[in-house]
Amino acid sequence: MKYKVVLKRSKEGYSVSCPGLPGCWSQGKTKREALDHIQVAIREYLEAINKITKGAEVREVEVSV
Repeated sequence: MKYKVVLKRSKEGYSVSCPGLPGCWSQGKTKREALDHIQVAIREYLEAINKITKGAEVREVEVSV
């Protein structure tokens, strides 16, 4: 899967967030480190969503933009 992420320079290095996954963010001293960290954060986020929705009725909808 591919997700868009937003990198921002910060005092500590770089912060990175995934707008498509609210609350999913990370940081790193370098761009590469921040990108590596957000990959881990996205995986963990998706695992948590799977646990939360297990047994629930889940559907996909298509939205035109």
